[in-house]
Amino acid sequence: MADPGRVRQVRRSDGAALEVLSEESDNEPLVFHWGTPCAAVWFDPLVSAASRAGLRLVTYSRPGYAGSTARPGRSVADAAADVTAILDALGASTFVTMGWSGGGPHALACAALLPDRCAAATSLAGVAPYPADGLDWLAGMGQENIEEFSAAIEGESALSPALQTMAKDLHAIQGADVAAALGGLVSDVDKRALTGEFAGAVAASFRGAVSTGIEGWRDDDLAFTRDWGFDLAAIRCPIAVWQGGQDRMVPFSHGQWLATHIPTARVHLFPDEGHLSLAVASLDRIVADLAVMRDGSRAPR
Repeated sequence: MADPGRVRQVRRSDGAALEVLSEESDNEPLVFHWGTPCAAVWFDPLVSAASRAGLRLVTYSRPGYAGSTARPGRSVADAAADVTAILDALGASTFVTMGWSGGGPHALACAALLPDRCAAATSLAGVAPYPADGLDWLAGMGQENIEEFSAAIEGESALSPALQTMAKDLHAIQGADVAAALGGLVSDVDKRALTGEFAGAVAASFRGAVSTGIEGWRDDDLAFTRDWGFDLAAIRCPIAVWQGGQDRMVPFSHGQWLATHIPTARVHLFPDEGHLSLAVASLDRIVADLAVMRDGSRAPR
C-alpha cells in the first residue's frame, strides 16, 4: 500500500529511530496512534478529515513496529517522549492527538504528560488500564483477545509464543482476509465495515506490524497490562471518549470506565456500533469534534 505521506526517520535523544509519516502542511498536527498490532500506514479518509478540520495528519509506528527501534520494557507513558521527539523534528509546538484501540492509552499519555503542548485528545475504542477498580477487564472480549491478554498478564514467557503463532496469519494478509483472520473479535456490524479502502489499510497496518517480528505487539500488550506510568485523574485538557456497544476487541465497559475516571471526559457511547464500524461511520465527526475541543480549550475564559 503506497504511502503518499512523507516518510521520515526521527531520532529520539537516546538514538532510537521512529518511523514517522507526516503530511506536508502548515496546519497544527493531529498525531494519530494506530492500534495493536499495527504499524503506521497512510489512510486517505483520515488525511482528508484532518484537513477539513484545519489539521494535518502525523502518525508513527511505535517502538518495535516496522522501522521503529524496539524498546523492550517500554511503558504506555513512553509515548509522550516519542511524540515530543516527533513534534520537535517537525517544528511544531502544539498538537492534538487521537488513539484508536491500542493507540488510545498512548493518546491519553500525551494528554497527561504533555499538558503545555497537547490541546485535546480522543480515545477511540480505547482500552482502559489494567487492573481497574470496578472493571472486569476481560469481560466482553472475543475469545482470541481473552487468550492473548491472559498470556500478557501471565508474562512475556507466555505471551511471546502465543504472538508468534498469531503473527503467521498476518504476514501476507489482504483486505479480503481481515474479517476471517479476526474471527470472534468482529461482530456483525464490524464485519460490514471491513470493506474497500478501510479493509486494505487495516491489512497493510497488520503486515507492517509483523514485518520485523513481534516485538512491537509484545511490548504493547505488556505495557497495557502493567502500570501505565501516569494518572488519568491528572489530565486537564478535554478528552473525547468514543466507544461502541458491539465491540468485541475493547468492550463497551472500557469506554464507560474511562468516561467516569477522566475528569475532562466528553462521552460518545454508541450501543449499536462496533470497534471498526464506529471508526468508519463517524470518522469526520470524530476529527471535527477533536478540533472543536482544541478550539474550546484555547478560548478566553
